[in-house]
Amino acid sequence: MASPLKDLYSLAFYERLTHALTVTISGFDKELFIKKIFTPEFESKELKERMKHTTAVLHDFLPEDYPQTIILIKKIIEQLRIQGIGEDRLAYMFLPDYIETYGIDDFETSVKALEFVTQFVSCEFAVRPFILKYQNKMILRMHKWSLHENHKVRRLASEGSRPRLPWAMGIPFLKKDPSSILPILENLKTDPSPYVRRSVANNLNDIAKDHPHVVLNMAKNWSGLGAETDAIIKHGSRTLLKQGHTDILKYYGLDDAGILLKDFKILTPQISIGESLEFSFSIFNSNPAEQKVRLEYAIYYKKQNGQNTKKVYKISERTYPAGAAINIIRKQKFVLITTRKFHLGDHQISIIINGAEKDILNFDLTV
Repeated sequence: MASPLKDLYSLAFYERLTHALTVTISGFDKELFIKKIFTPEFESKELKERMKHTTAVLHDFLPEDYPQTIILIKKIIEQLRIQGIGEDRLAYMFLPDYIETYGIDDFETSVKALEFVTQFVSCEFAVRPFILKYQNKMILRMHKWSLHENHKVRRLASEGSRPRLPWAMGIPFLKKDPSSILPILENLKTDPSPYVRRSVANNLNDIAKDHPHVVLNMAKNWSGLGAETDAIIKHGSRTLLKQGHTDILKYYGLDDAGILLKDFKILTPQISIGESLEFSFSIFNSNPAEQKVRLEYAIYYKKQNGQNTKKVYKISERTYPAGAAINIIRKQKFVLITTRKFHLGDHQISIIINGAEKDILNFDLTV
C-alpha cells in the first residue's frame, strides 16, 4: 500500500533540506530547526498543513528583510541541485508558498522570485494571490512569461492563469471575462513543449465552463494550424463535448442521426461498494455513408440528499463504415477514492451517442 502523501515530509526529507540550509544560511541551527518541525502536533498534520508548517519554521531562520530572504531561497535551490535533488518534487512546494505568504506586498521581488522558483518546483498555486491582488498588472507579467525561454515559466503563464485551477483559489474576474488571458494562450498554442500545450488545453477547458462561445471561436481560428494545436482544441473542448454542446458537436461532425443503440443491458444490476458495474450494448450505423461516432456513458451517482449527480465517461471516438455494427462490454468500478463518496440505493447509467443520451437503466448499489 502506498504511503500517504503527507509522509513526503519525513525525517529523511528534512535531513536533505537542512544540509542545504546549513550550506546557505550563516549560523543555521539544524537541531533547533528539526525540533521546531517535529512538534507534538506534526504527526496529525496533513500534507498541506505540513507544507505550511515548514514555511513558517523556515521563516524563523531567514532574514527579516524580504529581498535578502529571496536571495537566500535562490541559493537554497542552487544547493539542492548540487546535492542531486531534481526538479518538480512535490515536497518543495513550501518554497513558492513562502513567496505567497510573505511576499504578497512586494510585487517586483516576488514575481522575479516566482519566475526563478517555478523552474525548480511549480508556482501555479502561489501565483494566484498575486493575480487577485494586482489583476491586470500580474496578467501583463504573465504575458511576458508566455514568451520566456524556459518551458516551465511559459507553462506557469498558462496554468497559473486558469480561471478554475483545481485545488486552488478561483479567479472571479477571469471567470467573468477571460479576454485578458487569451493573448497568453495565443502565444502558447504552438509551443514545442507538450507540458505547456496541455496546460493551454486545460485553460481553454476552464474558460469553456463559463464562456463556451470564446472556446468555439478559438477552435475555429486555430483549426488547421497543425495536429498538435488540433489536439489542444480537442482536449480544451472536452467539457463541452461531455455536455453535448450543439455547436462543438457540429464543429467535430458528430451527428447521432442513424446511429442506433441496441441491446443495452446491465449485466450486474446489483453491486456492492468495491465491485464493478458491468454493462453491454451494440451500436449500428444505419446511414448509407460512414459516420464519426463518439461513444460515452454517464453514471448518475446518488448524492446524500437522495438526488443524482451525473458524471460522463468516454468510451471511444472512431469512424463507423456504413452498415457497421459493434458489440461493446464495459465495466465501471465502484471503488472508494478520496474524491468521491458513494451512497447506497438506486443509481442509473445511460449511453450517449454523439452527445445525445439514448437510453437509461437502473442499478442498485448495496452494502
